[in-house]
Amino acid sequence: MAERGAHVFSCGYQNSTRFWFPCVDSYSELCTWKLEFTVDAAMVAVSNGDLVETVYTHDMRKKTFHYMLTIPTAASNISLAIGPFEILVDPYMHEVTHFCLPQLLPLLKHTTSYLHEVFEFYEEILTCRYPYSCFKTVFIDEAYVEVAAYASMSIFSTNLLHSAMIIDETPLTRRCLAQSLAQQFFGCFISRMSWSDEWVLKGISGYIYGLWMKKTFGVNEYRHWIKEELDKIVAYELKTGGVLLHPIFGGGKEKDNPASHLHFSIKHPHTLSWEYYTMFQCKAHLVMRLIENRISMEFMLQVFNKLLSLASTASSQKFQSHMWSQMLVSTSGFLKSISNVSGKDIQPLIKQWVDQSGVVKFYGSFAFNRKRNVLELEIKQDYTSPGTQKYVGPLKVTVQELDGSFNHTLQIEENSLKHDIPCHSKSRRNKKKKIPLMNGEEVDMDLSAMDADSPLLWIRIDPDMSVLRKVEFEQADFMWQYQLRYERDVVAQQESILALEKFPTPASRLALTDILEQEQCFYRVRMSACFCLAKIANSMVSTWTGPPAMKSLFTRMFCCKTCPNIVKTNNFMSFQSYFLQKTMPVAMALLRDVHNLCPKEVLTFILDLIKYNDNRKNKFSDNYYRAEMIDALANSVTPAVSVNNEVRTLDNLNPDVRLILEEITRFLNMEKLLPSYRHTITVSCLRAIRVLQKNGHVPSDPALFKSYAEYGHFVDIRIAALEAVVDYTKVDRSYEELQWLLNMIQNDPVPYVRHKILNMLTRNPPFTKNMESPLCNEALVDQLWKLMNSGTSHDWRLRCGAVDLYFTLFGLSRPSCLPLPELGLVLNLKEKKAVLNPTIIPEAITGNQETAINPSSHAQLVGFQNPVRRCSFII
Repeated sequence: MAERGAHVFSCGYQNSTRFWFPCVDSYSELCTWKLEFTVDAAMVAVSNGDLVETVYTHDMRKKTFHYMLTIPTAASNISLAIGPFEILVDPYMHEVTHFCLPQLLPLLKHTTSYLHEVFEFYEEILTCRYPYSCFKTVFIDEAYVEVAAYASMSIFSTNLLHSAMIIDETPLTRRCLAQSLAQQFFGCFISRMSWSDEWVLKGISGYIYGLWMKKTFGVNEYRHWIKEELDKIVAYELKTGGVLLHPIFGGGKEKDNPASHLHFSIKHPHTLSWEYYTMFQCKAHLVMRLIENRISMEFMLQVFNKLLSLASTASSQKFQSHMWSQMLVSTSGFLKSISNVSGKDIQPLIKQWVDQSGVVKFYGSFAFNRKRNVLELEIKQDYTSPGTQKYVGPLKVTVQELDGSFNHTLQIEENSLKHDIPCHSKSRRNKKKKIPLMNGEEVDMDLSAMDADSPLLWIRIDPDMSVLRKVEFEQADFMWQYQLRYERDVVAQQESILALEKFPTPASRLALTDILEQEQCFYRVRMSACFCLAKIANSMVSTWTGPPAMKSLFTRMFCCKTCPNIVKTNNFMSFQSYFLQKTMPVAMALLRDVHNLCPKEVLTFILDLIKYNDNRKNKFSDNYYRAEMIDALANSVTPAVSVNNEVRTLDNLNPDVRLILEEITRFLNMEKLLPSYRHTITVSCLRAIRVLQKNGHVPSDPALFKSYAEYGHFVDIRIAALEAVVDYTKVDRSYEELQWLLNMIQNDPVPYVRHKILNMLTRNPPFTKNMESPLCNEALVDQLWKLMNSGTSHDWRLRCGAVDLYFTLFGLSRPSCLPLPELGLVLNLKEKKAVLNPTIIPEAITGNQETAINPSSHAQLVGFQNPVRRCSFII
C-alpha cells in the first residue's frame, strides 16, 4: 500500500462530517477534540490539533496517532488524511508542517516556501496571531476540491505542486495557499451561527485574501481580479435570476420565498447548485468591499480584530461552553460590530445587496451643451429583467476634461436620470497641451481627433466599482481611444478595449498597437488588446494595409534582427514579455483574409515559431508556451470546403491542414516520451483535434477522446477529452456517447471528474427544453431522475449537478418525450376528445418545494407504471 502511494482523506463538504464518524454535524455546535487513529506502520495520519504522541503496537506493525484540539471547533471542521506521506517542517515557521506523497518532496519544498510570508501578512493586518498552535498542509491525489480548509490544517490537490521552472502555476498555487489560510481565521476558528450567516465568513475571508493579493501582485492585478469577479456575478445573475446572500424565509407563501425563480432550494447548502454556491462566495467578498467603501478599510480591520479577540477570549474558557457562542458569527452580530466600531449606518447597503438578490443594469449616454458649457448626462436603469434590481443611492461619475479629471457624485432616484454637470474647462480648437490626469501625471495629447467645441476627453460611470452593476455607456470612438491610451486604471483600459471592438477604424488600430508597444502597460491589458486588434483587423480586411496585425511587432520584440522568421532563444526572465509572447500568436491565428481563411503568411509564421523554438538556455519551462502555439494552430483552422461530399482522408487533406495535423501528431508522440508539466501539450492537442473534426478536415470520431478520458490518465487530460466527447454528443446527436458519459457519471472512481462531466453537459447540453431531439427519450428521463434520487446521497455536489442537468434538458414542465399517463387523460364529452389533466402535471424540481427530490414526482414523470401507486398518488 505504501509503495503504491495509497492514501485516504476526508472530503466532507458543508457539514458532511457525519458520513465518516458519528457527530452533531453542525457549524454552530462547538466542542474540543481528542482524536486517535490507528494505522499501518508505514502510514502517517494527519488530523486537527497538536500531535500529542505516537504509540506503536507490540509487534510494530501498527501505530496510533493521538491528536488534541483544545480550541472549540465544529465537527464540520474536523478532517483526516492518511498515507505514506513525506514530511517537511517549514524552515521559516517550525509550527507549520507540510505533507506530500512519495517522491514529491522537492516540489513541496518550492511550493510551500512562500507560505510564511502569507502568515506574516495576515497576522499584521489583523493584529492577531494565528489562532491555532500549529498548521498542517497536506497535498493529496484525486482531491474533491483544489483547496479545503479545516481547523489547523488544509487539504490541497497534489496538482498544485510545481518546481521553480513553472511560471504559470506559481501565482495560482500561491493564491490557493493564501485562500486556505484566510479561511483558517474566518470559517474554521470563527464559525457561523446558521446557514444564512455563511456570507459573512465567505465575505471576510475573501476580502482579506484580496488585500493579500493587492500587496503581493499589485493594485493592477487586484483591480483586474475585482473586475473579473464582478463580471462573473453580473453575468450569472442576469442569466439565472439572482443570488441572495442572506435568505429570510417566511411562512411558506410563494411571495415569501426569496428563490422562487430558481429550480433548487436555497434553504440548505446541500440543495444548492455548485455554480450558484461559487457565485455566492464571489458576491459575498464583493459586498464586503462595498462595506469597506462605506466605512473605510481601517474600520473594517478593526471589526475583524474585534471578532477575533472575542473568539480568542471565548476559546480560552475551556470548561465554560456557554462562552463559546462568541466564536460564532451571525449577520446581526457582524452588523452590530460595524455600527459600534465605525458609528455609521450601513443598513441601506445591507438591504440593497445582502437582503435582496440581483444586480443593477445602467445605460448611459451624454450630450455637450456648448452654450452653457455643461455635460448633459442621461443614465437609465433596467430593473424589470430577471436578475436585476432598482438602485437608489449615490453614483460616482468621473469626467476627464482638458483641464484635468473631475469626480462628480450623482444621486440615483428614478428609472431615468438626466443630470447637468458643469464643465471646468473651455474648449480649445485642436491645440496641443499637457493634460493633467487623475494620478497627477501630465501628458501630451494629440487633440485633433476630438470635437473642437467640447472639452470632454472621456467619461466613466462608477470607476471604483462601488455598485454591483453592468454599465453600457455610449461615447465617441475617439473618447474610447483616449481612455485606452491615457487612463492609468486597468479597468478603464479593459472597458475601452471591449468598446473599441465596435469601432474598426485606423485610429482604433493605432491606439491598440500603441498599447501593445508600451512596456509600462499592464500585461493583461496588452493581452486583451491582442485579441481586440485581431477582431478589428478582420473587420477592416478589405482596407488593411501592411503585414498582418501584430506580426511586425512580434518580430521586432522576439525574433532575430537578421532573420525575422526565426524566434530568439527563449528567455522568460521578464514575465510580462513572456505572457505577451505566448498570447500574440494565438491572437494572430484568428486573423482572416477576404476569403475568410487564415492568411498563409500567418500560418507559416506560427509553424516557424514552433520549428525554431529553443529552450535550452532558459531557466524556465516552455510547456505553457508550446501549448499556446498548438492553440494558435487550432485557431487558424477554418471550415473545410466539401467537393461532391468527398470523404476526408490523409491523401486529399488541404496542404495547410496537413501541416497542422503533422505538428499536432508530433507533439502528441513527444508527450508520451517526455511529458510536460500537467500534460499541457496533450490537453492542447486534444482540443486542436476536436477543432479539426468540427471543421470537417478529419472524420468526426470520439474513439480517441474516449481512450484519453479513461481512468488512469492525468485529470487535466481526462477533462479535455471529456469536453470533446460532450461536444461530439451535441454536434452529432450521438445517443451512444451520451449513455457513455452518463455511465461515467455513475461509475467513475473520481468524484471531481463525475462532477465535471455533469457541469460540462449542463453548459454545453446535447439538447435543451422545448427542442426536438432524438436524444430525448423516456429512458434518459428515468436515468437522470434515478441519479438525483439514489446513488449520490453522499455527495450533494453530484446530486445538485444532476438537478441542474435535468433542468437544462427538460425545464420545469413535464418532458415531452414521456407517454401520457392513463389517469392523466380526461374525456371531454363536449368537444369529443381526450385532454391532459393539468392537476397531475408535476411542478418538477422547483425551489419552493421542501422535498426538491421526491420519488413520488418521479412516478408522475414516467407515467405511473404501477396502477396502485398511480391511484393512491392521485388521491
